[in-house]
Amino acid sequence: MRTEQIQEIVNNQSDAMLRRIGDKIINGERIFFDEAVLLFEKAGLAFTGALANYKRESLHGNKTYFNRNFHIEPTNVCVFSCAFCSYSRLYAHRDEGWELSIDQMMDMVKKYDGKPVTEVHIVGGVHPKMNLYFFVELLQKIKAHRPDLHIKGFTAVELDYMFRKAKLSVEEGVKTLHEAGLDSLPGGGAEIFDTEIRKQICEDKVNADGWLDIHRHAHLLGMHSNATMLYGHIENYGHRVDHMERLRKLQDETGGFNTFIPLKFRNKGNDMSYVAESSVIEDMKTYAVSRLFMDNFPHIKAYWPMLGRQSAQLTLSFGVNDLDGTIDDSTKIYSMAGSEEQHPSLSTAELVALIKQVKREPVERDTLYKEIKNYKDMDLTAMASSPLYN
Repeated sequence: MRTEQIQEIVNNQSDAMLRRIGDKIINGERIFFDEAVLLFEKAGLAFTGALANYKRESLHGNKTYFNRNFHIEPTNVCVFSCAFCSYSRLYAHRDEGWELSIDQMMDMVKKYDGKPVTEVHIVGGVHPKMNLYFFVELLQKIKAHRPDLHIKGFTAVELDYMFRKAKLSVEEGVKTLHEAGLDSLPGGGAEIFDTEIRKQICEDKVNADGWLDIHRHAHLLGMHSNATMLYGHIENYGHRVDHMERLRKLQDETGGFNTFIPLKFRNKGNDMSYVAESSVIEDMKTYAVSRLFMDNFPHIKAYWPMLGRQSAQLTLSFGVNDLDGTIDDSTKIYSMAGSEEQHPSLSTAELVALIKQVKREPVERDTLYKEIKNYKDMDLTAMASSPLYN
């Protein structure tokens, strides 16, 4: 979208305060807490989406990123009992869950030998027997077997528990895992930072300051990380913006975040099933406001297994420029919570087609957003028949 087009949209806005916000976006100025809340409360989806799309195209043009990755979920057995979680099984009921050995996880890694995946994503429940040194051994074995594979692993919730149990400081714990082969951190476990909301949905896990401190120390070691926000449950707009503001402040300090990922609350099979899920309109507005407010985050990601393929496509017009990766049916976190994607797997050809269908430019990346291949001019029929992309 050209500047004169978005300027016309802003000029036609009847609300003077919203016009002021629009002008700030066009001029590259930062918007603040009250302005972001106002966008949630008063701005129409078309207005917010147009601004977010303008910002997205100013940063990335039509490019939409993805990577070839797979997940390892070591266990869904967990010492914590988060009200929104459909995935975990309490340690006392661990016979209902799974617990993978190091050998089993290495077999999963070896399954991708000779395949052009660039990342393994390791997250799971907090299991008391899977301690820091268990994962040090796993990381070392993965790196010994496939040194080029980027390991993105462990939420701040998992790390906090590991470090406390090992009696290590955050700095010592992050350094230990980094030296063993951990390359970057995912963004999970952030949920909503507000203390009162956390008391109701995840009281026993690491608090906001602890989450931020773990990511801060990873950034200080030169590691990158992602950040998430769980939205659409009992929080309000102020809670969402407060959450984003704390992340934005840390990004101002360290510059270590790659991408921000709003995660939609799913209500199947958990203690918050009485809470209705957010509408698609609310989803799109959340992505749009995220793109406008998170001005120092280079990327906004929609996690397609959580949203479903069609909604993920729609986000590409509301500020999103990344759809995560191929996944290869290697995650159960959202399928167990009732996502439309019960078997989340897309081949490279399918993911490229998904992006091209909405007139965007598919670009394969690595974890740190180095471009590997641009598929803009690739023939979809040829890709679909090639083993390289399936």
